[in-house]
Amino acid sequence: MTRPDYYVFLSHGLESGPGSTKIQALKAVADEFAGVYAESVDHRSTKDPGQRLEQMAQAMSGAGADPSRTVLAGSSMGGWVCAQTSERTPVLGCFMLAPALALPGYPESHPVLNAHHACLIHGWQDNVVPVMPVIELARQQQIETLILADGHRLENSVQRVANEFRKFLSACFEKPNPS
Repeated sequence: MTRPDYYVFLSHGLESGPGSTKIQALKAVADEFAGVYAESVDHRSTKDPGQRLEQMAQAMSGAGADPSRTVLAGSSMGGWVCAQTSERTPVLGCFMLAPALALPGYPESHPVLNAHHACLIHGWQDNVVPVMPVIELARQQQIETLILADGHRLENSVQRVANEFRKFLSACFEKPNPS
């Protein structure tokens, strides 16, 4: 079997699963790209953030993913998992939807992303993860940010999120021109 050119790992939220509407929409976008291995990590066995981080590390290792050719994408706690993973292991891209970042009392809630490309999408009406602390974290790290007129689940913006992910992956997978 030929090794993939790129890897995409998707991480769902606390009360969700790998078959959720957003995660499946993102996976469908990743599957549009030739030479991409895409996996929706199943975190339903635990609500513990540390165990979910370990599950992401195991998924990447199990697939033989090269972090420099890996894109992480996640929603809510899945966004937190992706951000934390990128802090520990530099990756090509980190795409976060309403990430559980900058929450008081949440473990390691201010990760420093270590990704060549990063994007954050949040909803103005998010009643789970307040938008302003996340915007401040994004400002501090200069993370590209899109705030939509939607809530935490971004349920009214799934197509927009999928389109943004397509653009994000295109930028991540763009081959540099040899000079």
